[in-house]
Amino acid sequence: MKIKRLAAVLLLSAILLGNVGCEEAVNTDLGTSVDVPEISDSEDIHIRDKSLLYENQNNTEIVTMYLTVSMGNSAENTDHTWEEINTYSVYDYERMGVDRYKVAGLIQVGDENGLIPGELGYGQVAPNCTVQIRGQSSSLNAQKNYKISIKDNKGDWRGQTTIALNKHQGDGLRFRNKLGFDLLSGIDELMSLRTTFVHLYVKDTTSGEGAKFEDYGIYTQVEQLNKTALKTHGLDKNGHLYKINVCEFYRYEDEIRLTSDPEYDAAAFEAILETKGSDDHTKLISLLEKINDYSIPIENILNEHFDIENIAYWMAFQILIGNVDTQNRNFYMYSPLNSERWYILAWDNDALLKRAEHEVNNRSDYSEWESGVSNYWGNVLFRRCLKSEVFREALDGAMNDLREYLNAERINSMVNTYSELLKPYVYSGIDSIYAPLTEEEYDIVADACFAEVEANYLRYKESLEKPLPFFIGTPTSKNGKITVDWEASYDFDAENITYTFELARDCAFSEVIFKKEDIVIPTVEFELLPEGQYFMRVSAKDQSGNSQYAFDYYITENGKVYGTRCFYVNADGGIVEDTYVED
Repeated sequence: MKIKRLAAVLLLSAILLGNVGCEEAVNTDLGTSVDVPEISDSEDIHIRDKSLLYENQNNTEIVTMYLTVSMGNSAENTDHTWEEINTYSVYDYERMGVDRYKVAGLIQVGDENGLIPGELGYGQVAPNCTVQIRGQSSSLNAQKNYKISIKDNKGDWRGQTTIALNKHQGDGLRFRNKLGFDLLSGIDELMSLRTTFVHLYVKDTTSGEGAKFEDYGIYTQVEQLNKTALKTHGLDKNGHLYKINVCEFYRYEDEIRLTSDPEYDAAAFEAILETKGSDDHTKLISLLEKINDYSIPIENILNEHFDIENIAYWMAFQILIGNVDTQNRNFYMYSPLNSERWYILAWDNDALLKRAEHEVNNRSDYSEWESGVSNYWGNVLFRRCLKSEVFREALDGAMNDLREYLNAERINSMVNTYSELLKPYVYSGIDSIYAPLTEEEYDIVADACFAEVEANYLRYKESLEKPLPFFIGTPTSKNGKITVDWEASYDFDAENITYTFELARDCAFSEVIFKKEDIVIPTVEFELLPEGQYFMRVSAKDQSGNSQYAFDYYITENGKVYGTRCFYVNADGGIVEDTYVED
């Protein structure tokens, strides 16, 4: 069922047409009162998915695939073993300075009794594809994700020539990604992708003679967002499409360059944005320049280069389902070739509704600022949007609309269906070895899914009242003193903000050695410390008593310690900042 809430639509239309606080607004980026233009609500700026793609999709289907892998040739980089494919992570390839290894493969589709006539690979004996690992941090897991690329003139599977199989080893439920895309398919204002559960068998002929098919357990196949998918979903296949790897919409002058620029570095560029469409980056660079030009009101940028409905509904969906790892990655940016307008396309939902699972595993993640609007405050584009009352009104309308759609009946029905379908796979065979939850814990986490939606809505409301998070600066030492500065926090209600600074020997702050409260100017100074490791924590509080920790966090085996940075003082008094890389 598609959502269409009359009250929300009327509210959103009023906002977009400029009838709600748009005639005169405060440009909070500049701190001056400016005339804000009306934001267009023309129907032709919206993009809509093809509902027919999902009408015949069987969400309880489990497709059986048989993959036979063999060593190929050096020209295709397939002269490798299956063991090599499953040994190296993306980070290993980066250290070795080589492309990801591949193997030749024969992919065939059938059922648990064997191959089915007419399906992909039936009757074939020669390789029809190449296989490599896919993903970034997930490539460190023992169970790998695979990208299966079908060769030209070797057929396709349901119109797709790239089959992405995701194991989701870190997802105790193993169905979160599919749940997310299936929910998206019922939302008019957002685009989705087709997904299917896959039971995979692999025969490894690279290990020697006598190879047999081995059960690799359950996977989620996700339609790849590429030119083929754009065309399938009614979008411009020749348009601009970027996968957001790590991008907070700064200008990135040193990395984001035209391909014709002598200093263009493809690896540096794609570490931020991965090009999936046109490689003419002129329009992208122009957009980034405008986003970072604070003399241009954000309302102008939204009016000319975005669809406020698209951003508001995308952010509202992510907030309600608690898919927090979307601040600066795990989505796509799309723009039709002959248009100046950009759209956000959802991607990677395997972390949604995961707070209960973190609690079961005694992890502290997904708390503090990782909820509500504060989760997006570190992104330049989203921060500028959120400073706009026009956008916040649109977001609130989208939140109320989607809250009705993500109701108990819908969520519980889908979760119960997927749980019943997948538990026999999760707790048998190879998947049982890597299951992060016991069967009892699985049921507890699954049963908590809808409650998380409601809790996320309340966190959203609370986040609008709290000060916004900020970053702590690196400590400096001079003349026997240590100085720490941090960014000023921001409050939507323009309340005065004070800060509390704490310094401790341990990240639990059980040994606080210096503390200062009611700080007005975001800086503190204290005596030079003896040699050793130290932890500092900063929180902000507004006049109403609402508080917020800094963006910074320290990683422990049990998750994040929020608002905290670690540093070391050397014997000579020098300060070394602690650094970490989060998987």
